[in-house]
Amino acid sequence: MSTTTQSQTTGNEVGNWRAGLVGGIVGAAAMGGLVLAMNAATLAVAIPSLYALAPPPSPGTGLVVHLSHGAVLGVVFAGIVGTFDLDSTAVRIGAGVGWGVATWIGLAALVMPVWLSAVGSPASPPFPNFAPPSLLWHATYGAVLGGVYAVVADQI
Repeated sequence: MSTTTQSQTTGNEVGNWRAGLVGGIVGAAAMGGLVLAMNAATLAVAIPSLYALAPPPSPGTGLVVHLSHGAVLGVVFAGIVGTFDLDSTAVRIGAGVGWGVATWIGLAALVMPVWLSAVGSPASPPFPNFAPPSLLWHATYGAVLGGVYAVVADQI
C-alpha cells in the first residue's frame, strides 16, 4: 500500500506581502527622516518608550522600532490592496496616503498616548493627540508605501 501526498497552490493570496514589507520599511524610513528633522524626541524617546527601551533617549532604537512598525503595517496594507484589487500606481499611492492617515488617527492619535501613559513614559502626549506634524509624517509614510508597493509588487 502506498500513500501519495499532493501539494496544490490555490492562488488565494491577497496582495503581495513582500511588496508591502519593502514599501512599509521604505515609507517608515522616509517618515523617520521627517520625524528626526522636525521633532527628534518622538523618535528618540516616545517610540522606544512604548517597549520600555527609553529613557535614556535613543534615536537608533526608536528608528528600529519604527521601521518594524512600518514593515508590519506595510504587510497589512498589502492585504488591503489585494482585497480591493487596487491595481494602478495612482490608486495605490492614494490608498497609501489614506492608510497613513488611518494609522495616524488610530495608532498615533489614540493608541500611542494611552500606551505611553500606561508605561509611564516621560514623552506621553495628551489624549487624543491629533498633532498636525504627525499627520504629515503618516501621510508621507503612506504615499511612499503606496508608491514603492506599486513599483515592486510585480517584481518580488
